[in-house]
Amino acid sequence: MSTSSIRRIGAGRAIRQRGVVLFFALIALVAMSLAAVALIRSVDTSTIIAGNLAFRQSTISAGDAGIDAAMGWLTGIQSANSGLNVLTDASHPFNVTDLATRPGYHSNADTALSLFAETTWNSTDNNNALVGTNAATGNTIRYIIQRMCRNANQVPSVDHCLFSSAVQDNNGQNVPLPQEICTGAGCPVAGQAPQIRITTRTQGPRNTVSYVQAFVY
Repeated sequence: MSTSSIRRIGAGRAIRQRGVVLFFALIALVAMSLAAVALIRSVDTSTIIAGNLAFRQSTISAGDAGIDAAMGWLTGIQSANSGLNVLTDASHPFNVTDLATRPGYHSNADTALSLFAETTWNSTDNNNALVGTNAATGNTIRYIIQRMCRNANQVPSVDHCLFSSAVQDNNGQNVPLPQEICTGAGCPVAGQAPQIRITTRTQGPRNTVSYVQAFVY
């Protein structure tokens, strides 16, 4: 075999080798592209999760504002009716469920009222009371007040209610009794104040919803 024939054979093999290298380079490029896309999606998902957690925390904090608003409403009603004995006077607003004039207040713990049903918190339903919408955070706060009694429109003295107990000392932190913060002839005495459950629902951006409950008396 001549020298020129050997050179032609070697050149042909070199050309075939360069084509194989290009094939593997393309495979590596595709793999790197897929890895880059997966990394970007992972970063985006983490950002979305962090944002959702922040929105949820914001709605929970707003729920506390709803509790304060409900307690302020209860205090206002009691102050305006301090001459009525809530335990025995059937005309006291706390003893009457009148959603048309006092939306959000229920004189009993109505078991038919589902606190986690969308219809219960409908914007046109007086089952709940609207606190307001925060323009900065986009959170809309609503509350429902339920007196922990079995029957509606009854005075606590004849109904089955969950009453408060006497004050207890928990490492120096006392819960004030009604007579310590309530003035007037209609204020209940120790152990005679029906407990009241306040439930708030806060709806924020990205359809974030949070519920907060508190018992007061």
